[in-house]
Amino acid sequence: MLSAKKNAGYRIADIGFTDKQKAMKRIGVLSDTHGTVPKQVYEFFADCDELWHAGDIGPGVLEELRAWKPVRAVWGNCDSFALHYELEERAFFEVEGLRVLMTHIGGWPGHYPYELRRTLELAKPDIFVCGHSHILRVMYDKEYNFLHVNPGAAGRQGFHRVGTLVRFTIDGTPKDMEILDFPKL
Repeated sequence: MLSAKKNAGYRIADIGFTDKQKAMKRIGVLSDTHGTVPKQVYEFFADCDELWHAGDIGPGVLEELRAWKPVRAVWGNCDSFALHYELEERAFFEVEGLRVLMTHIGGWPGHYPYELRRTLELAKPDIFVCGHSHILRVMYDKEYNFLHVNPGAAGRQGFHRVGTLVRFTIDGTPKDMEILDFPKL
């Protein structure tokens, strides 16, 4: 089920079901900022409890986001050696009882890099987050039994025509999934 609605001139797509109960944990997901934090990040993620950045962060972005919200992040192939030193290539963590695996280069269902498949089998995540492609993809992977989230690209650099962000609630399961697309800066 996919519906779109206008909000302050930006298209927001709601995916799935809406639950009116109080959110347990509100998550904002972004990737491929490449040194730019667009104003839409602050607007769309205002009510989020934490942010997940799936790499290609760029200079100054991590510090800027951390000054605002708690951030979990992995380095991307375009990130500096300083970020490679500070962050992991793959992050495995738990939020509200759900296992999350995040990496930058992750592919999509049926097209995961060979070296990542074993990690997916061992980690058994409930949610898998990646970036790199600059292509927004939110889909369920039946083979590995997890929600695959690639938030697309939020920054200026790259071939994408619009910036994209993803947010959702974790309340026993991922729900209230929302997507924002906005004009590329």
